[in-house]
Amino acid sequence: MRYVRFFEEVGLEDLALVGGKNASLGEMIRALSPLGVRVPEGFAVTAEGYRAFLRENGLEEAIRQELKDLDPEDPKALQRKSRRLRNLFLKGVYPKELEEEIRAAYHALSERAGEADLPVAVRSSATLEDLPTASFAGQQESYLYVQGEEELLFYVRRAMASLFTARAISYRARLGFDHLKVALSVGVQRMVRADEGASGVVFTLDPDSGHRGVVYLTAIYGLGENIVQGRVGPDQYYVHKETRALVYKTLGPKELTLVYDRLDGRLKNRPTPPYLRGRFALSDPEVLRLADWALLIEKHYSEARGAETPMDIEWAKDGPTGELFIVQARPETVHSQKAPVLRVYRLQQKGEVLAEGLAVGEGVAVGRARVLRDPKEMDRFQPGEVLVTETTNPDWEPIMKKAAAIVTERGGRTSHAAIVAREIGVPAVVGAAGATRRVPEGEEVTVSCAEGEVGRVYRGALAFEVEEVSPEALPRTRTRILLNVGNPEEALKLGRLPVDGVGLARMEFIFASHVRVHPLALTRYEALPQEVRRQVDELTEGYSDKRAYFVDTLAQGIALIAAAFHPRPVLLRFSDFKTNEYARLVGGHLFEPKEENPMLGWRGASRYYHPDYKEGFLLEVAAVRKVREEMGLKNLHVMVPFCRTPEEGQKVLEVMAEGGLDRKEGLQVYVMAEIPSNVLEAEAFAELFDGFSIGSNDLTQLALGLDRDSERVAPLFDERRETVKALCALLIQKAHAKGRPVGICGQAPSDYPEFAAFLVREGIDSLSLNPDALLRTVRHVAQAEAQVD
Repeated sequence: MRYVRFFEEVGLEDLALVGGKNASLGEMIRALSPLGVRVPEGFAVTAEGYRAFLRENGLEEAIRQELKDLDPEDPKALQRKSRRLRNLFLKGVYPKELEEEIRAAYHALSERAGEADLPVAVRSSATLEDLPTASFAGQQESYLYVQGEEELLFYVRRAMASLFTARAISYRARLGFDHLKVALSVGVQRMVRADEGASGVVFTLDPDSGHRGVVYLTAIYGLGENIVQGRVGPDQYYVHKETRALVYKTLGPKELTLVYDRLDGRLKNRPTPPYLRGRFALSDPEVLRLADWALLIEKHYSEARGAETPMDIEWAKDGPTGELFIVQARPETVHSQKAPVLRVYRLQQKGEVLAEGLAVGEGVAVGRARVLRDPKEMDRFQPGEVLVTETTNPDWEPIMKKAAAIVTERGGRTSHAAIVAREIGVPAVVGAAGATRRVPEGEEVTVSCAEGEVGRVYRGALAFEVEEVSPEALPRTRTRILLNVGNPEEALKLGRLPVDGVGLARMEFIFASHVRVHPLALTRYEALPQEVRRQVDELTEGYSDKRAYFVDTLAQGIALIAAAFHPRPVLLRFSDFKTNEYARLVGGHLFEPKEENPMLGWRGASRYYHPDYKEGFLLEVAAVRKVREEMGLKNLHVMVPFCRTPEEGQKVLEVMAEGGLDRKEGLQVYVMAEIPSNVLEAEAFAELFDGFSIGSNDLTQLALGLDRDSERVAPLFDERRETVKALCALLIQKAHAKGRPVGICGQAPSDYPEFAAFLVREGIDSLSLNPDALLRTVRHVAQAEAQVD
């Protein structure tokens, strides 16, 4: 046929003929179907068909005249021109040959499927779409559940007309593309019954941080328009590329399900039933299958382009059959285009929090809040303001491009608002419930995405700073530079920094933010009071085995950190809550004694072998084993905190071995050096442990005999005292004599460059720093090393 090509007849070499989207579908069917990647069948109305339609209706001159004096910054004129051009398309008639070929191809596609009037999706595919430097994503229209020849012809014409939506005209004008040199191919693809199944997006990198070691997936129930438009919060999954392990997942609210109403013959959004909202939309094996497909797609595109090509992929699950399909794939166009630059934003003030949601990006912005309900209100929006709205779609883009920051009440990390915010480089807070009510119209606000996973909108203009450094510009040091990491959600961003690994991953942070239940409330669930059991049931919904909830949840938080830094080492400190802190966990008050001074009480190693906590520690051990053995992240090592005597250390190692965790497959076990006995008996500790990590906060307290939380003596707390420095120097000397390395994970080197320089002169092996101190401290370490030389 002259104007139609079936997908299997085209590939990446046919970009000018069928556009990026259709060329990609054809390429996958030809090259990846034999490898098991499933792509729905279909055909493309070619760019030649589009041009034939233009000629038949004399539209080239109309387009030229209409857009001759275009001002893309005049939204009202843009909309008028767009409306006039699209009406000309909709009134146009098909050339006879083009119409006959579309009918014949649709008939053949229906016959292949064994179904008369096969439901299809009609998708636009611009000939300059899905380029490595410009995505054109969402600029044209797609239409779902199109049935019958007449309906198909109507929607193909509408798809052609969508090349001249206001947003598409504006996008081309901004990027400098000639409107008449961009043609449109229309893809007609067998409809996957995702309205009875699920759908979502896959990125072969983390779309926020740009970390390329993971595959990131989202999933919702129903058709995928909801996820693209940001109407619902999806489930999220991370798969580690090298080990092919599902390392992390979070349950999304999945508020709505977009379905096809057969009685009305149109798409409708319906509330998702609560029992489905409480389940993941994909099983773990399905997540892994999609991740495998995504990596096959990435590998093929990378080989075809001769360079690593991260991919942005849409998938759908057919409800009646349970089959998974890839329905679209394009090169990822945001992080793949950016040169690696280290930007560290630091909020220098805190203030009243007006709204909170999911942070997109890492920036901070200040501007007047503008609360809009509809893109038609764009005249009210001034450049540099903060857009606050319920959700966005491509019609919002002219406004979004003028915004200093974006805040939406709904949506996840792959919503329209999140994708556009990354592309234009502004911070966004999505899923910020109640933001349109809580953020005052016209008032100056600060939008912060520099505080981890949670994005915040603060009242007023808060001070912040940003430092930008190329990784290549950082000096290289002999002393190993590591990071302290608490929040797993920050790990992927931090994993891109030029460091040697993680010197302190704090398990208790994962306890508090993810697990939230005292381990003994899970091991002794049957004995819990009714009210506490109800709280536990809410947190552990879906788990009949409460212990499994603990192990799975803790393992995921640990694994995301280990995956983010893989293959660099990650040193995980076993839980180091004090009794008063454990008591704050759900059910914790039932199991924790009241102590006058928890800082010096039942904490660290003394808990792990004690009969009143040992079963809880064995759950921690099981979580570490899951990460190392099931997920394959052998770069994870462990550290024992607050170990008062070598005899205690031996007991802890015995309990670890009882739980199946020993030094097989390269596991290293460190001990925190935070008690003077760790220094004075360093030789004995060195016989048990593979290395030491100085905890300068506790070591200072115990060396100076003070409680830094006491207002009266807190001013005496100073890690730079000669007593503390003498203990550090002595430990380095003794440990090195026994062939054991010494690092430091305490606060001191991050706060005091002169203390870091002192440790370097003493020959310390590694410094583990807070991320915000990295750039500054590395420079001081390099200077200190130069002085030693």
